[in-house]
Parts: sequence; structure tokens; C-alpha cells
Amino acid sequence: MRTLCIYAGSNLGDHPEYAAGAKQLADTIIRKNCGLVYGGSAVGLMGVIADRMLERGGRVTGVMPKGLILGEMAHSGLTHLIEVDDMHARKDKMNELSDGFIALPGGIGTFDELFEILCWAQIGIHHKPIGLMNIDGYFNPLLQLIQHSIDHEFANQSNLGLLCVSDDPDQLLDKMDAYTPPNLGNKWRQLSGR
Repeated sequence: MRTLCIYAGSNLGDHPEYAAGAKQLADTIIRKNCGLVYGGSAVGLMGVIADRMLERGGRVTGVMPKGLILGEMAHSGLTHLIEVDDMHARKDKMNELSDGFIALPGGIGTFDELFEILCWAQIGIHHKPIGLMNIDGYFNPLLQLIQHSIDHEFANQSNLGLLCVSDDPDQLLDKMDAYTPPNLGNKWRQLSGR
């Protein structure tokens, strides 16, 4: 992987471990000689990881819709800032520029980005690794929700194989480097007999 897309909160969250984990992830990305693509903000965990990458001499590309550049406080020190028309174009451009994806703790926007890229993997639009940086167990409820959908036969057990999960950034990137897309089987249970 040469470039990683990071989805992260535009707030810092309520535990200092989240920012510390974002910095550790940035350090690991630098050691692996990877670049960073993210939403372009100067605030929250988004700003923390971008700042750390830049402090360490890393390459950071931000992708931000026109309407958010003022409201979300675009980072002024990035290697590149790409302005796009809307949120859909942002996610498409981030996918285009990236070899893998990692979600840090965040809110609705982070979940939106994560689930869209996860859905794209499920239906074969891409075969890139997707990681969860599970700082302090932040994503445990999300993983339980996915398991809940599997238990109630709305998703296949193989869908969990689309995610690489760790609270350790080195371990997470190693898992992503070794990632092989799972055999997902037939997504549509009603069509399995046809």
C-alpha cells in the first residue's frame, strides 16, 4: 500500500487515547512510507493525524467539498488540497487515490464513509483492505451490530472478513498488507437455489 485513506472524527472525542492513537497511526504510516488521504479538515482527529504526518515529513492530501471548506476549517498546510463538488465526489476521489482505508473513532460522517466503502467491497466495486483502528474498543458496538445483522441473516458471516481490526497500528497495517479478499459467497439468500 502506498496511500492510505483515513476516516476520522472532526471532533477529538472524550478520551485522550483517541488523539494518542491517531498520532501512533500516523507514525506507523510514516514508517511504512505511505501517504495519507483524508477529508482535509484542520480540526478533530482529522487534524491530529494530518498534523502528525506533516510534522514527520509525510505526504498528506485532503479532499473537501466546496461547501465545507469554510465550515469545516480546511487545513492550510497540506501537501495537496483537492476541492470537489459534493460529498459523493469526495468519497469517490478518496477511493480513487487510496490503496486501503482505515477508520479512526468518529461520528456519523465517519460511519457513512466506512459503511459506503465496506458496501463497495461487499459488492465487488473494490478489493482494497479496510481497517478499524479500534482504540479503547471504540468500534466494538459497531462490530456487534454487524454480527447482529449476520445473526438475523441480513448479511453473511464472510462479511466480517472484509475488515481488519486492531487497536495497535503496526498490527493493523500488517493485517492490511496481508489482506486477501474473502470469498463472500452469494449475497442474496433467496437466490441461492436459482
